[in-house]
Amino acid sequence: MSEVKKTEIGQLGEFGLIHHLTNNIKLKHSSTLKGVGDDAAVLDFTNKKTVVTTDLLLEGIHFDLTYTPLKHLGYKAVVVNVSDVYAMNATPKQITVSLGLSSKMSVEAIDELYEGIYAACEYYDVDLVGGDTTSSLTGLTISVTALGEGDKEKLAYRDGAKPNDLICVSGDLGGAYMGLQLLEREKRVYADNPEAQPDLSGYDYILSRQLKPEARKEVIELLDKLNVIPSSMIDISDGLSSELLHICSQSKTGCRLYENKIPVDPTTSMLAEEMGINPIVTALNGGEDYELLFTISQDDYEKFKDAGDINIYIIGHITEESKGSYLVTNADQEVELQAQGWNPIKNND
Repeated sequence: MSEVKKTEIGQLGEFGLIHHLTNNIKLKHSSTLKGVGDDAAVLDFTNKKTVVTTDLLLEGIHFDLTYTPLKHLGYKAVVVNVSDVYAMNATPKQITVSLGLSSKMSVEAIDELYEGIYAACEYYDVDLVGGDTTSSLTGLTISVTALGEGDKEKLAYRDGAKPNDLICVSGDLGGAYMGLQLLEREKRVYADNPEAQPDLSGYDYILSRQLKPEARKEVIELLDKLNVIPSSMIDISDGLSSELLHICSQSKTGCRLYENKIPVDPTTSMLAEEMGINPIVTALNGGEDYELLFTISQDDYEKFKDAGDINIYIIGHITEESKGSYLVTNADQEVELQAQGWNPIKNND
């Protein structure tokens, strides 16, 4: 078998690598006046409001290259940012990508990472307009910034929820967390026995939720089609309970969330029960589902009968702040919601 070619980054140098990665970029948006190639990009959003968000992904903290394909990682790095733009009820238009690269990375490996980045740019219709590269002594670092545009009157914030608003979510929850648990389990098995083959059969759905999630652009398109402007909105990156408490805190409200209304995929439930985890806990605290959590006026509820094949789940309602924020269990007990989702700066020692 012929050995796979690996080109050291140093053979190209920083500017050669940037040229190698960006030489074939084709701009799609009229708002992108100037992309890669100058000291800065030049954008023109005319009468729209500009939305800007950024995320930092660190090897060993946010991803494990033992089981994460680089193409999937590049795709996901874009998704987590465009999802934040959609969570403002806005449309992503441009991204920048900055990388911290360790010496173990080859040019071919970076090409694979960029395959995923470009695939996401194509699917979500965004222009890659700039970024930076540097060396890293602590593994791979990926920083993506996304820019979008939105109409002032349609932008959705976290602080607009009102008592009696309905709490909606755009899809099932907990799958990404259980996908991670499965990958970590098989990693431990491999560490104990390198001859063992990973047992991943039947779990394609939850693995895709973890390794290659999708941002819910079709939900934003649906809201526009139905002429529904959410009173508040956030994407679920840190777990349902944490995100809902963000909305309640900033809106100065309480909420009632109903256990029997929270959507959990059967595969998620099956694996959770196999691992001794309550499936509803994965939905409340798991994170990385990148579904949209939003509130709407009860007057808009009837409009969702025209949602077509896009499932929007009503999982609770907003209350007065004095009533607190609670989960109503299947046994009709009220349990206070706790923000127990992903905390990237928590000391786990």
